[in-house]
Amino acid sequence: MTKKIIVTGSNRGIGHSIAERLASEKYGIIMVDYDNKVINSAKTLNSEYGNAEGIQCDVSSYEACENAFSGIDKREIYGIVNNAGINRDVLFRNMTYEQWDAVIKTDLYSMFNVTRQFTDSMIENKFGRIVNISSASWNGNVGQANYSSAKAGVIGFTKTLARELGKYGITCNAVVPGFIKTPMTDQMPEKIREKFIEKIPIKRIGTAEDVANAVSFLMKPDSDYISGILLEVGGGMIL
Repeated sequence: MTKKIIVTGSNRGIGHSIAERLASEKYGIIMVDYDNKVINSAKTLNSEYGNAEGIQCDVSSYEACENAFSGIDKREIYGIVNNAGINRDVLFRNMTYEQWDAVIKTDLYSMFNVTRQFTDSMIENKFGRIVNISSASWNGNVGQANYSSAKAGVIGFTKTLARELGKYGITCNAVVPGFIKTPMTDQMPEKIREKFIEKIPIKRIGTAEDVANAVSFLMKPDSDYISGILLEVGGGMIL
């Protein structure tokens, strides 16, 4: 039976790098994204590795997740990577309810909406790997009351599931990216980027591949005594 891993928010960026890395390691990959372009992204990955499929789903909706995953043999799900996330950065005094609600639902509610579909089957299998993508912003960041709150919630969610599910052979960990090269950081003025890099002991900006490497490690069968941790991918920067 092929070991299948759900990767949310995997049409591009960090999520896509995670999906590609895991596909290269011969896992079956189910790429999930709000953008229906994920179907073509999965076809491209499948043409190279032969083990990927795509599902278009709004993971901020529990009902959408129930419907999207209803046709999957849940017994085949080896692991879940909860990566889907958005940001709507603005100072709190100017933040609208819609900006708050959208980020909390996509970045935090999605953790429940997706993971809940598969926990019963993982318990029956006596095995599972759950990796949740948080952010260095979980400690709080100006202009990110919504995003920081959601990413802090991811930490609490991770540690609770580690405690509840460990006796069933299921691990749950969080990967915490630091300053990572993304379309958002690419738009920063060069001087601001340089100031961030100065604070990083390894003296470079992180890549999506760096994050994928961490996820790969936590997915391996021999990481079975590692659960409830925050694995910081930040080049040594204090997060």
